[in-house]
Amino acid sequence: MTEILGFLTPDQFLAFVLGGLVVNVVPGADVVLATACGIQGGPRAGAASGFGAGCGVLWHVGLAAAGVAALIAAHPAALDVLRWAGAGYLVWLAIKAWNAGPTGAARGQADLWRAFRKGALTNMLNPKPVLFVMAFLPQFVVQGGPPIWQQIVALGLVFAFTGTLVTMGYGIVAGHAGQALARRMGALNRVASVLFAGLAARLALDA
Repeated sequence: MTEILGFLTPDQFLAFVLGGLVVNVVPGADVVLATACGIQGGPRAGAASGFGAGCGVLWHVGLAAAGVAALIAAHPAALDVLRWAGAGYLVWLAIKAWNAGPTGAARGQADLWRAFRKGALTNMLNPKPVLFVMAFLPQFVVQGGPPIWQQIVALGLVFAFTGTLVTMGYGIVAGHAGQALARRMGALNRVASVLFAGLAARLALDA
């Protein structure tokens, strides 16, 4: 991997990393989900959701490297299926959170696998990363370097790594804030439900 990335100049690599960080720092679907999971389940759940989202990015990188992403992007109906499937999943999460029992002392013991699964599935069912990976990563492909698919994979791993750290950070901060709020109120599940529902609406309406 270092040999592949070595074809980039230091300035190109810095521009790539900074560009990816800017994209990830601006709150998007993954950040909203990790925040909701952190509020609902504590900092460990928020971190697990962020890690799951990062693994979801690897799915899109793999699609791009294999050329499948180009096929999906060329068929709007496929993107619509992904978008509505993702929105439906988030609505289901919102209903579950709304009907959950009152938040108590066991918030920090949330099911980490469930939080991870939420993050991964939400990212994988979001069609936007397909288009973003196709638009962003190829800008840093070096002509005459290693095979393009290898460069896409290497760049994608770096982008996924930095993005995962950012998203996990949001989830951890939200988790600590949620724990502080839990001592004063028992409506954190309702807050998470609203966030899930809002994210579902955004995914469904933002064609």
